[in-house]
Amino acid sequence: MAKAQARTKTRRPPRIGEVPLFRNTMIAIVLTLVALVIIAPLAVIGFEAFSKGIAYFGKTITNSDTRHAILMTAMTALIAVPINTAFGVAAAWALTKFDFPGRRLLLIVIEIPFSVSPIVAGVAYLFVYGLQGLFGETLQSADVKILFALPGIVLASMFVTAPFVARELIPLMQAQGRDLEEAATSLGASGWRTFFFVTLPNIKWALLYGVILCNSRVMGEFGAVSVVSGNIRGQTNTLPLHIELLYHDYNAVGAFAAASILAALAVVTLIAKVALERRGAGRVRRPSLAGTAPDISETTP
Repeated sequence: MAKAQARTKTRRPPRIGEVPLFRNTMIAIVLTLVALVIIAPLAVIGFEAFSKGIAYFGKTITNSDTRHAILMTAMTALIAVPINTAFGVAAAWALTKFDFPGRRLLLIVIEIPFSVSPIVAGVAYLFVYGLQGLFGETLQSADVKILFALPGIVLASMFVTAPFVARELIPLMQAQGRDLEEAATSLGASGWRTFFFVTLPNIKWALLYGVILCNSRVMGEFGAVSVVSGNIRGQTNTLPLHIELLYHDYNAVGAFAAASILAALAVVTLIAKVALERRGAGRVRRPSLAGTAPDISETTP
């Protein structure tokens, strides 16, 4: 009897998440929403893209306007992603390795694109680089075209994706601290050598993670690009804008065929994201100073 009373006293009440009815209900809600919001649209895209056969799908993809839209999207990514990668690394390095006035303000500025609508960003570029904008007359007199051309598309894409790499690196580099870099510097390593042989190996997976997310967003950006590109068929259309034009032309199958390219990109991005997460990207870990250190003792400042 005493043992039974002791077990009753030590038995804790079940937490809300441990109640079978609640747990099963929450799982069912999540699975239902995933099926309706994510899986169903992707399945419809795949089904409609091939609804008229593989030949029609291939004809749509190889159409000159579609090929130009794919080329514009690829060119935008090839320009915007490396620039934003360099910016993200530099910003993360500056914010985590140095103390200077305005660090908090810089962090806030970097995160502005997350809180500003892409369409608002596109309109802002109109007021800066448009004919009636801040630099409009100067650019026109110099015969430099920013808006309704590739440079404007790249600038808008860079704005909306600017925080992605920095946001992945800053928490990780904060957790790692400055000990390894300071040790390398004290041994005579230059700043660049310290970065490439000390810092970069510790952030490489998080860096790739941020690059993948940045690239995916650049290729799928619609709002800001639709404002600054002029939406000119066969000239300034990226793939998302081309999909909209096809749909407005009542070519739903063609629109779904073009959309399947972005859907495939999303699946590839997801696979790469999961693979990098398995390698530790996105997990904040502080490296041990007792581990193997790079050989920098013979470097010169």
